[in-house]
Amino acid sequence: VQLQASGGGLVQAGGSLRLSCVASGRTFGTYAMGWFRQAPGKEREFVAAISRSGGNTYYADSVKGRFTISRDNAENTVYLQMNGLKPEDIAVYYCAAVYRGNVYYTERDHRAYEYWGQGTLVTVSS
Repeated sequence: VQLQASGGGLVQAGGSLRLSCVASGRTFGTYAMGWFRQAPGKEREFVAAISRSGGNTYYADSVKGRFTISRDNAENTVYLQMNGLKPEDIAVYYCAAVYRGNVYYTERDHRAYEYWGQGTLVTVSS
């Protein structure tokens, strides 16, 4: 699976961005997906995860209520809608995929993920 993330950019505090991650191949629906981010000088951290079916989602406390993860299996795409952006959201955002047989499974541990996109930079001005 190859992942291509896009949608990052510069936005004012309080603004919104939608990140997209397109996957290659015909088996996208067999992968649980996640978004992670890495700020300068910091470790990569979990942002959001979604199950194969899209029925289950999980969020980091820092983004809960502001970010929404979703997926369109017909389009091989996972999204991250980011609202109410804050300067502390500044980071390179990565999408990731892991094969899971359980359609309800979500994964928060970056070490479990098998495939990673190249990252897209989100900058928030205060």
